[in-house]
Amino acid sequence: MNQESAMKALISLSSQLAKHASLFVTAIAALTFFMPELFLWVRGTTQTAILGIIMLTMGLTLTTDDFRILAKRPLDILIGACAQFFIMPCVAYLLVHVFQLEPALALGILLVGCCPGGVSSNIMSYLCHGDVAFSVGMTCTSTLLAPVMTPLLMQLTAGEIIEIDAIGMFLNILIVTIIPVGIGCFLNYTYSKRECFPTIQSLMPGLSVTCLACIVGGVISTVHDDLVARGLMLFLWTFAVVFCHNTLGYILGYTAGHLAKFNTAKKRTISIEVGMQNAGLATVLAGNFFAAQPLSVLPCAISCAWHSISGTILAGLFLKRDK
Repeated sequence: MNQESAMKALISLSSQLAKHASLFVTAIAALTFFMPELFLWVRGTTQTAILGIIMLTMGLTLTTDDFRILAKRPLDILIGACAQFFIMPCVAYLLVHVFQLEPALALGILLVGCCPGGVSSNIMSYLCHGDVAFSVGMTCTSTLLAPVMTPLLMQLTAGEIIEIDAIGMFLNILIVTIIPVGIGCFLNYTYSKRECFPTIQSLMPGLSVTCLACIVGGVISTVHDDLVARGLMLFLWTFAVVFCHNTLGYILGYTAGHLAKFNTAKKRTISIEVGMQNAGLATVLAGNFFAAQPLSVLPCAISCAWHSISGTILAGLFLKRDK
């Protein structure tokens, strides 16, 4: 196989991984449960570096036009950001008390709720004929606000459970999100006219999905013994909370768009943006700051897989409604 054929095969593989991200991540999670030693290497600094790569891939696909959206549509972005950082933390806080979760699981759900929107939400908005420019703008804004908003919201919602290192969390989010995204944007701006750059960009979705699967695999390896010891009920109870959190996020996000009198495309986008969280970031933060509560990463890992699955399902339902 020559170099050109190999590159085409890699691009095709990247495209397939992006299209079937939820299946791939879920399959890796299931495989790791039976073979936990596969991802024992995804710990601490390695896990942080992997998330940094995911955020770098996001930066590599952003252009200056994407950032101009923030200036051209400030009201839309403001409404989206307010919905993002109000709805999901509030829903998480409510569910933690309704389900009477133990402290470790409560921390995980609250952390998912306080994180910015997920990177793959842009793909879901595209699939369901949403407003992709608005989606990219919301993702950029929530990611840029995350170093301040996530520690602040965690202090407000989880401060009664555990002492929150807000400064440490601020610096950690800065290192694993803003800096890699900034580097990616700089490389995009500098080298976008190079002939090989579009090829590199086309490989980024597959790399991002692979990295996310590694993070989920690492989490399953970490909590494997607890899952085995406490049985299926622990998983099902946690999944029920994740499901409610994610679903209510979609519904209330769409409602926020309706109240703001958005058109159909924008309502679909704000629904997906609010409901899908950057659970990969939540996973890394849980591992770094709540190591004394190892089960806190379980809701984050389940969210990583489920948000991709539910986002795909929701995009399909929106399309079915069109037909």
